[in-house]
Amino acid sequence: MLAEFSIYPLGGTRHLSKDIAHVMQTLDETGLHFELGPLSTAIEGDWGPVLEAIHTCHRKMVEAHDRVITTITIDECKGGQHRLAEMVASVKQELAREKHDAEIRI
Repeated sequence: MLAEFSIYPLGGTRHLSKDIAHVMQTLDETGLHFELGPLSTAIEGDWGPVLEAIHTCHRKMVEAHDRVITTITIDECKGGQHRLAEMVASVKQELAREKHDAEIRI
């Protein structure tokens, strides 16, 4: 399954780079594949380990802030797993195909 999550500490400083770096270190220690994005982090794996990793990241943020909101989006594909890299590669392939088709029409 794929999951995307965002952690929002309320109050405190404007810059969260240090907090996000701690979360990334925490994710790195899980051994799960993940990708940091500008507004969220995507992670892939089985239910238990993924949810445990997100929970650990949330708890890490709670250690540094009084109030924390975490949002999670889950994408589960019946009959097989899809991967973060495959999802991105598929879109890039489609963009290349559309560009190629447009060049043919010109």
